[in-house]
Order: sequence, then C-alpha cells, then structure tokens
Amino acid sequence: MKKGGIISLIAIFLGLIAGALLILITGNDPVEGFSYLFQGGLKDPERIGNTLATATPLILTGLSVAFAFRTGLFNIGASGQMLFGGFVASAIGLTYDLPTLILVPIMVIAGALAGALWAFIPGLLKAKFNVHEVVSTIMMNWIAYWTIYYLVPQYFKGNTETESKILPDAATLKMQFLTDLFGGSWINFGLFIAVIMVIIISFIINRTVLGYELKAVGYNRSAAEYAGISVNRNVILSMMISGGLAGLAGVTQYAGNSSLIQIGVLPTEGFDGIAVALLGMNTPIGVFFSAIFFGILYSGKGFMSAMTAIPPEIADVIIAIIIYFAATSVLIKKVIDRVGKSRKYKNEAVNSKDGEKVK
Repeated sequence: MKKGGIISLIAIFLGLIAGALLILITGNDPVEGFSYLFQGGLKDPERIGNTLATATPLILTGLSVAFAFRTGLFNIGASGQMLFGGFVASAIGLTYDLPTLILVPIMVIAGALAGALWAFIPGLLKAKFNVHEVVSTIMMNWIAYWTIYYLVPQYFKGNTETESKILPDAATLKMQFLTDLFGGSWINFGLFIAVIMVIIISFIINRTVLGYELKAVGYNRSAAEYAGISVNRNVILSMMISGGLAGLAGVTQYAGNSSLIQIGVLPTEGFDGIAVALLGMNTPIGVFFSAIFFGILYSGKGFMSAMTAIPPEIADVIIAIIIYFAATSVLIKKVIDRVGKSRKYKNEAVNSKDGEKVK
C-alpha cells in the first residue's frame, strides 16, 4: 500500500478512536454505536443506494478541490460553482420540453460549463493580478448565493418562497431500473457521471502533456515559466476544470438526488469536498473511496441516532476529527518516515553483525 493510503487509514482509525471515546463519555456503547452507524449506510440495498447517491456530489466536489490542489491552487469556491452549475442545468430543464436523451446531456454540459465560467473569474484574477484564489472564490460563493436567491423566486418559483419548481422526470438523472435495483433508493445516473470523471481526471493528471504542465505550474511556477510553459493560461485552465467538476456536482445534486433548488442555502457538499480531497490525498481514486466513506457516515448517522441514545452530532465530530488528522498528514508522514528509518538502521545493524560472524 502506498504511503498516502496508509496516512488516510491512520486518519480514519484515529477519528474512529476519538469517536469511540466521545460515545463512552455520553454513557453509550461504542461498539453498538459504530455497528448502527455502518448499518445505516450499508444494511440493505436501499441504504447502499442512498449512500452511493450521497457520495456522488462529494466525489465530484472532492475531485474539483483535489485537481486545484494538484496544480497549486486552493479552490474553496466549489459551493458557489456547484450552486450556479445546478441552477443553470435546472433552468434549462424547467424551460425546455425535450426528450430525456436530448435534454439531460444538454443539462449536464451546461452545468459543467456554468461551473467552469464561475471559476474563470477567480482564475483570471489570480493569473493577471495575483489575487489570492481563496479570497476571490469565497466572494464568488456569495455572489452565486445571492444571484440564485434572486433568480429562483423571480423566474422559477415553486410551491413555497424558498423552493424552485420541481423538475419534470424527463429533466432528471433518475433511472427507474437503478431505483428498483437498489430497493427504492434515490441512486441515479449521477453516480456514473462521477465515476467517468474520476477516470478522465486521473488520465489527464497522469497521462497527458496538459496534466504534466498543470502539475509543473503547481510545483514551481518560476521553473515552469522558465521551461516555456504558459503559467497564466494554465492557472486559468486549472480553475475552469476545477469549477466544471463542481458544476457537475450541482447537476447530480439538483437534478439527481433532488428535483429542486432551495434558496438561502449554500450546498455543504462544496465545503465537504475539501475534506474528501484531503482524506483522498488529492488523488482521483483516493477521492472516490474517501467520498464513499463520507457517504456511509452521513447516511448512517441518522440510523445510529434512531437506534441508540447517541446524538447524531457524534458522527459529525468523528468526521471533523478525521479531517483534522488528514490535514495534518505531514506530521503523520514524518512519524511513518521515522519508523521506517529506524527499522532500516536496525536491519542494517543486524546484517552487519551477521556478516562479521560469517567472517
């Protein structure tokens, strides 16, 4: 197993240990609590389907953040990009009456382009004026928030003041055979979109010239520029790809897991994507499994709370602690390196003694 995977497993293990201690403090049984927590996400086909559906937007926002990280950028605006991408896709679905095979691909492409457009502005500000992307992406989150806050009631008002119209079935990612296969869960085609993007992003990063240039800019901009790589172009392109992934997350959330947009809410999946990327060590395959793990915790915490006296906030604390340990992976890496070096020195010492005895 690679060192990154070991660090992630250590972070999960430490988080679960801390969660067990918290459950003990509340006077409950940790074994029983964790049993119901994981049963809530994996007990039967319906719960597995709901776990996968919960994980779907997390896979895409995790990829969004991880891709930016790999290219030296910190995209904290995935929530705004996700919201705007989901809004544009929903607006198309509510406006045009087309067959599903035509309408849904248009919505998916439009959502990705909308997210990319929302990330283009921070990318341009970073490339041309060196405005830090953390500041600009946070501001774009709130611009998206208030833009949708105005546009939904104005043009797509639903049954209440805080909801958009419900998308018709022809404009959603829901697939009846998947729902039936997973016992009536709300799993949808968005999961396939997420898996496809994991494969594509992995290929781009590891197998293409573009991926090499983007990583080179992330590692050392001065060296990349000296090597003839267009730093500004790659910064903007990186942010747009990152934003496009977040926009796809919006499509899977608002046209897959849900059928409407609630105003006054920034999607938490955008911020959770940071945690998913950290735990996944910023690798596409790591992000995939990290998102599945978070999906299990999010799906299972309600069941744990219903079956025991353990408050559901315990699961949130476990997630927060896991994120903390994943974020401090540098320290964990140093400990692993130190242990590895000490073992190496011991083996060398033993081998040298054995060699002397042979002589």
